[in-house]
Amino acid sequence: MTSVHEQAFLEKLRHLPPEQVVEVEHFVDFLVQRGAEEHRLTQAASQVAEPAFSRVWDNPDDADYDRL
Repeated sequence: MTSVHEQAFLEKLRHLPPEQVVEVEHFVDFLVQRGAEEHRLTQAASQVAEPAFSRVWDNPDDADYDRL
């Protein structure tokens, strides 16, 4: 976010009543948490899939590609 966008956003926040600022804060917290959860799920899925892929990737037929 650029400084101009940040300033515009902060200006909008300043015009909100306190109870709506709290709602905005909660929503931002929700977005941050959701992003963290999505990252954890992606990492977990990668770890679960790694053994299956290693059987495909680590084989003599693909050894030539490993040297590229």
